[in-house]
Amino acid sequence: MIKEMISLIKSAYTNEEKFVALENIYYLYDQLQYSENLNEMATDLATWLKTKYNVDNLHFYLFDMDHDTSTTILKQGEEFSLSSELSFYFIINTHTSLNAIVSFEANDTQHYETINNDREFIEAAFFQISPILQNGIIKKNNIESSSIDSVTNVYSRKYLVQKIDKIISLSNNESNNITFLMIGIDHFKAVIDEFDYDMGDKVLVELAKVIYANITNFDIVSRLTGDEFLVALVNLSYPEEAVGIAQKIIDEFAQTQIVVDMEKNLILKKTICIGLSTYPQDGETITHVLKNADSFLYEAKNKGRGELAVYTEEDLSSIDLF
Repeated sequence: MIKEMISLIKSAYTNEEKFVALENIYYLYDQLQYSENLNEMATDLATWLKTKYNVDNLHFYLFDMDHDTSTTILKQGEEFSLSSELSFYFIINTHTSLNAIVSFEANDTQHYETINNDREFIEAAFFQISPILQNGIIKKNNIESSSIDSVTNVYSRKYLVQKIDKIISLSNNESNNITFLMIGIDHFKAVIDEFDYDMGDKVLVELAKVIYANITNFDIVSRLTGDEFLVALVNLSYPEEAVGIAQKIIDEFAQTQIVVDMEKNLILKKTICIGLSTYPQDGETITHVLKNADSFLYEAKNKGRGELAVYTEEDLSSIDLF
């Protein structure tokens, strides 16, 4: 493709059509340079195809060659089949384990012929932007690796700290409450001592599943340290609803069976405790509210297994943390 690009540049000096094509390629390149992330790059690419070639139906995704899986980044217009006689399919080699795939469909036979006549220019454009997409993929992977807990696939503490101000800003703007659930597994260390860290990871994963099953897509789950999770409930109709959600998480996890040995039919069951505190009614700052939730998690554990402790100012003064 390098030779084709050089040839296109040379011929652009004397050929008006190729000069325009080269101009379009570098217009796309310039647009993508200012994209902040892979999603914006995909949107800019779709806009370019729409502007230059009137493309309406498009699918932009990443194909993982190591795991033979794909992830959709952008899909526009109507569904179409790659086996259609009007479809186009381009692989953009990003020199990573993830290749960018762009497929789209022409509106009719005449539209197909128009695009197909410029196929070499489109391929040249995609070749030219491949380093930018590569940077976008690397940036995406770096962000995800630092934001996602590798064991449970929930958000990391770092992510929650970065996003917490935005959550609070949303709460203030819309006059909503945000309730925090501080969740800890009862006697988690005993799992490690009795079995191993792999079994501990299984327990953590099962707890994460139960948490996600009882919250909405707007809520945020993060793993703090060891066996502790923090859930930010941001989509409640009324604050009291959080108590019901917390109790359901406690009850459902207590019934969760974790396989220790399938052949011997050995099953492990664990329980959790939860401390609950709500912003802004339980504290003027997020640090204060989280400290309350943490304190009441310990209060719940002092009561026994599978307990829920809800913040009240009266109870806080009497909590024995040791």
